[in-house]
Amino acid sequence: MMENIFLILFWTGIFVTFYVYIFYGVIVETLLFIKKNLLNRKHETPIYKEHGLPEITVIIAAYNEQDFIAEKIENTFETNYPKNKLNVWVVADGSTDNTSSIAAAFEGVKVFFKPERKGKIHAVNRVMKKVQTPITIFTDANTFLNIEALHNLVHPFKDPNTGVVAGEKKVLSTEKDSAAGAGEGFYWKYESWLKSADAQLYSTMGAAGELFAIKTTLYREISSDTLIEDFVLSMQIAAEGYKIAYAPKAIASELPSANVKEEEKRKIRIAAGGLQAVWRLRKIMNPIKYPLLSFQFVSHRALRWTLAPLSLPIILLSNIGLAVESNHTIYRYALLLQVGFYALAFAFYLLKDKNFKSKVLFVPFYFTMMNLSVFKGLLRLINNQQSVVWEKAKRREIPTPINREADAA
Repeated sequence: MMENIFLILFWTGIFVTFYVYIFYGVIVETLLFIKKNLLNRKHETPIYKEHGLPEITVIIAAYNEQDFIAEKIENTFETNYPKNKLNVWVVADGSTDNTSSIAAAFEGVKVFFKPERKGKIHAVNRVMKKVQTPITIFTDANTFLNIEALHNLVHPFKDPNTGVVAGEKKVLSTEKDSAAGAGEGFYWKYESWLKSADAQLYSTMGAAGELFAIKTTLYREISSDTLIEDFVLSMQIAAEGYKIAYAPKAIASELPSANVKEEEKRKIRIAAGGLQAVWRLRKIMNPIKYPLLSFQFVSHRALRWTLAPLSLPIILLSNIGLAVESNHTIYRYALLLQVGFYALAFAFYLLKDKNFKSKVLFVPFYFTMMNLSVFKGLLRLINNQQSVVWEKAKRREIPTPINREADAA
């Protein structure tokens, strides 16, 4: 009797975990092969002619970013978007350093400031009422754009079915990285592959605040207690029937987290926000109303923030039971693999601040930390401890000049 229970739990957990991290991607790639080769449906994104490019507003939300804001503004103006069609706004609510005064010194930059710090979404809700351009672009103050970034974000809007365009986040890397930088960079490469596949199938699953764009008329005020407002905003637009396009050549590069503690802090708040978002966006999980969108949302996002992390301890505990109860040696070997995997994760936890050339070695550690963060994020939600006013994660300092595009992980 107990063996049957362990079998059900073990194989269900295995299926959920492998589905989320491997099988879903394989299914999407298979569907894309059918779509492109058997159905001969190859979609090419139309682009604007140079003289037809729309006017845009770039909103940089900045809290105490005096170390980055000048370089960020210069970087934005250095993109090759026509300057007569480029509006740059800096929203610096709550900043207690020189962010506002530094930004205000730039010609052509409009600065919005209120002394109260109520969170990014509260500030963005306030200034969005003033935007007059057809397209609004959001980007973080500590990320830096490639020269074609704004062009590449805008072109997909030539398709009237596009409501959001997600840019590409890349984590700057050196030859050797610690666990935080190596794991974060490896994870975002995996995410970029999935985002590209999702977009080609139907729609990318949400946008990240480092860089994304929306049709201004589609902006809806987000509840001020929303933890990952960029994701919720973009998915609400998708729920209105618009697609989230993906612009892999619109690149926002940023430094990796300073250390594992800072990266874990970032992961926990994202996990808390993800769980909150799954509940608030639950209407999307209706396959009758949203056939493809619900499939993608559940597979790529909802399961990753819910059942996939829960499956890991279930797999381990049921495997221990099977190793004792079952006569099949496969379960003993499976347990050895699991113990080895988590032992490797723990070993690299002990070496977390050392620098290693091989980034693949950090995969077990980063995977384990990422899933543990979901449980910690859940506790924060339950105890109402995750504030919308986030404490910024410290970023690593790279002392020598680096090529932001060539060295992006």
